[in-house]
Amino acid sequence: MTGPVVLDGGDRRCVQLLIELRRLILAVPTGAVIHLIATDPAAPVDLPAWCHLTGHTYLGAVHGTGRATYAVQTTAAATTTTAVTDPDHPWRPMPAAQKDLPN
Repeated sequence: MTGPVVLDGGDRRCVQLLIELRRLILAVPTGAVIHLIATDPAAPVDLPAWCHLTGHTYLGAVHGTGRATYAVQTTAAATTTTAVTDPDHPWRPMPAAQKDLPN
C-alpha cells in the first residue's frame, strides 16, 4: 500500500484549494487518502463541509506533520458527485445544462 497523496496548498485560500482538491480527486483511485496542507484558517471548517456535500470521508487533522494538514479519503459514490460539482465553484452543484459536458 502506498502513502497518501499530498496536495500542498501553501498559503492559498480555501476556495482555490477546493478547486485543486476537486481536480485531484477525479484523478486518483477510489479509496485514496489525500493529505491537504492548508494554512487558511477556514480549512478545518470548509473541508468537512465539502466532504459532506460531495460524500467523501473527512478523516480530520493530521498531527505531527509540522504544518496544518487535513486528510480526506475518496469514496466511489462520491466521485460521481464530485464530477457534477461546478469545476470553478466546487461547493456548488454544476448547472444541469453543463452536466453532460467534459470537465
